[in-house]
Amino acid sequence: MTNVRAIAFYLPQFHPIPENDEWWGKGFTEWTNTAKAKPLFPGHYQPHVPADLGFYDLRLTETRIAQAEMAAEYGIEGFCYWHYWFAGKRLLEHPFSEVMQSGKPNFPFCLGWANDTWSGIWHGAPNRILIEQTYPGLEDYKNHFNSLLSAFTDDRYITVDGKPVFLIYKPHKLPDPIQFTDYWRELAHQAGLKGLHFIASLQDERVWKPEKFGFDAITIANQGKIASEMKKKTGLPKIINNLKAKYRSILKQPVHIYDYKDALPYFIEDVSKDIEYYPCVIPNWDNTPRSGINGLVLKNSTPELFREQINNAITKVSNLPDDHKIIFIKSWNEWAEGNHLEPDMKFGKGYLEVIKKGFRR
Repeated sequence: MTNVRAIAFYLPQFHPIPENDEWWGKGFTEWTNTAKAKPLFPGHYQPHVPADLGFYDLRLTETRIAQAEMAAEYGIEGFCYWHYWFAGKRLLEHPFSEVMQSGKPNFPFCLGWANDTWSGIWHGAPNRILIEQTYPGLEDYKNHFNSLLSAFTDDRYITVDGKPVFLIYKPHKLPDPIQFTDYWRELAHQAGLKGLHFIASLQDERVWKPEKFGFDAITIANQGKIASEMKKKTGLPKIINNLKAKYRSILKQPVHIYDYKDALPYFIEDVSKDIEYYPCVIPNWDNTPRSGINGLVLKNSTPELFREQINNAITKVSNLPDDHKIIFIKSWNEWAEGNHLEPDMKFGKGYLEVIKKGFRR
């Protein structure tokens, strides 16, 4: 038994929206990418087909309740819903808005601002800008905060030391992070909150020090670094890697294919002791359903190997105060990236069983 707090990232893009209809075709959701996936090399596990919950629609209350019940049963404390704010315009907000308005499911949650420009990079159109992430200034910051205040004051909202948790996906993109975090903390105090617990989602803590920018903690889910480290480990000369990249369309397979077991040492970071670090564990990674031969594949993941990563993460947070013993899971339902805890036809609830045995409070 452990008192670790397991929080799973939650993708809301499993329902159609007008913008995706316009950009990618009528009825597009993340299931579109997931279902069209094909094996790109011998032994490649694709497509991932959902089992217990099926090809669901997040507009349905029954679906969201079933997800929460399953997560709770297997020891997950709550979901971190990805939240999208583009200077007042919100996208994919329907599922979380329904969670707020209906009060269902009665399951803890927090929010992560995915503050990134949407482009066609994962769909073969990297130069196509769909909607740009901008930062107009304090008035927009205030409007953004006010739009979330009802969530921050909800009894279900996840807190640390009584402060609502708010994660920012790319904090270094903020024009002035200190201005943003200070202003939101001021607004939080004015609203009667104890403050906010800001978490920076980073690629590498060595090049962006969170304590200098008003953040309380960091988490790191760095597939890019994994690819870089694994490329070094293969020992292939740079010229061969370049040739593989150049001719991948002829080879018809991704350049970056690595064994999950070999990547395990790179999931949990050796972070400076003066930084509060919440590990992010990843059951698997394979984003070829979105990006085809441009994707990164970690092959041969199993629940048993995932358990090693869980154990390493628990060790990392063991000396933190109980309220701070947070481990993020990437993710609950990122089906087109291959990192999902939701049961599929191959492993069933195998990864969830690992969570239940390792994280149950």
